[in-house]
Amino acid sequence: SVSEGLTRCEPGQAGGSTALLCLCSRSESRAVAPPGPGLCGPCQPDRCPLLRGCRAGLVPDSCGCCLECGNLEGQACDPGNRSVFYGLCGTGLRCQAGGGGEDEEEEECVCEEQEPVCGSDGRTYMNMCQLREAAFSTPELHTAGRGQACTASVKNGNKWMPVIKVPPHSQVNGTGSSLIFLCEVFAFPMALVEWTKEGRDVVLPGDDPHISSRGGPLKFELSSWLQIEGAERGDSGTYRCTARNNLGTVWASAVLGVLGAGETGV
Repeated sequence: SVSEGLTRCEPGQAGGSTALLCLCSRSESRAVAPPGPGLCGPCQPDRCPLLRGCRAGLVPDSCGCCLECGNLEGQACDPGNRSVFYGLCGTGLRCQAGGGGEDEEEEECVCEEQEPVCGSDGRTYMNMCQLREAAFSTPELHTAGRGQACTASVKNGNKWMPVIKVPPHSQVNGTGSSLIFLCEVFAFPMALVEWTKEGRDVVLPGDDPHISSRGGPLKFELSSWLQIEGAERGDSGTYRCTARNNLGTVWASAVLGVLGAGETGV
């Protein structure tokens, strides 16, 4: 809830939705006035919300009084050590510009330790942040080795089920604009990546002339783009990137909002 210019985040559910609720509250408060030293008022720690489900740990809120959920890998973030709009990155993450989207100057959370990590569950994780996130749901999970794939994976010929390294990001654009969704997948054997839109059974682009998709393989990785030219109101919706090989299937989704003339995202 937002009261007298204060940004308050209500506790969410396990799985990271607390961070989403905090982000929404922050966006709502920014429509009234940006948070600042003159708007925070006296710090009352006993009124701070009890947070649950913070997969990337806790970070200071915009007033520096309460704590809120840290942003996960790939999420937009505020640079520096003060939460202004998007929020601060969580444990083991740094806010870095140029995450590969259409706007190269947009900052997003990037894991500080990028080398592969072998988990005690026998799975190879792309980096330490992904293992920490998995350990949120499996507290007994810990690091079994760093800098290489798990021995079991090596014995199986370096085979990994798909992992979405960079998920598509939600965005808002005006009608007539061009936009791109990016989805980077790590897998071996190489994964098949498909794009779909919620409510439609066809794999995109299908026969729609203003939607196209392309991808480029690297070693163990596949970068797939879904491009929409001349966006229309009807393009609004949830888009899903699905990656599969013979070891498993994973997916990630993002929401697109297309605004008409004179509309704003506030």
